[in-house]
Amino acid sequence: MLMVDLRDLQRGPVETVDEVAVDDEALAGLGLPLTRPLVVRGKLQATGEGDVFWRGQVAGEARGACRRCLTEVTLQVAATVDVLFSTDPDAADDPSVYPLAPRATHVDLRPALREEVALAVPAYFQCREDCAGLCPRCGADLNQGPCGCAAAEARS
Repeated sequence: MLMVDLRDLQRGPVETVDEVAVDDEALAGLGLPLTRPLVVRGKLQATGEGDVFWRGQVAGEARGACRRCLTEVTLQVAATVDVLFSTDPDAADDPSVYPLAPRATHVDLRPALREEVALAVPAYFQCREDCAGLCPRCGADLNQGPCGCAAAEARS
């Protein structure tokens, strides 16, 4: 439930629990290498006149090739989302605040989710911090040890 009716907030905070498919339109165009649906859990609550705050957790999984050795890497994607939606026109200049139309009937959490997931998935994958990569001459995986080609001897 990533589209919340504002009238529901009159009874108190609203739990937001949903799964977002890898091919969901909210993530369209990002090119994220997600391998399974994102699990979204959070709470939306009114915090003042025209302000609504959402605190949520997003979890998923992404897969890609290590930028150094090209080994397939699977990473856990996790993000904490703290977002303010506001009808205050002065808040529109703040990039951390999402505008909310003064007569809005619903809060759409998908734009905030899209941004947070795009920031949580790394642009480049790395299998480990000390990855030695590939030999530039013969292409051997240097994580397995020295390759023994002429380029390796020159590096010594």
